[in-house]
Amino acid sequence: MLPDVTNLIHRDQIVALAARHHRRAVYPYRYYAASGGLLSYGSEQTDVFRRAASYVDRILKGTSPGELPVQAPVKYELVINLKTAKTLGLEIPPSLLARADEVIE
Repeated sequence: MLPDVTNLIHRDQIVALAARHHRRAVYPYRYYAASGGLLSYGSEQTDVFRRAASYVDRILKGTSPGELPVQAPVKYELVINLKTAKTLGLEIPPSLLARADEVIE
């Protein structure tokens, strides 16, 4: 699943559709996994918004947006939904569970 505003708005329907058709899907943000998706791996949104706030602050203080460097996310998170994995008949390897930032049971 690609990170897109349209997908985000319809995330509950997308997750339900994947579940109904027994499809495995990897989502870009943690709230997909919290909504019943199998797993998510993507940038930590709190960190992204916090960093964006510093850009807004600099712009409001007079810095030209063109002078600001492009930044990539630095924090990523892996969230695994074990309930969904069980429904799909999947066994998540312990090594992957150990690396997860959050495991939803």
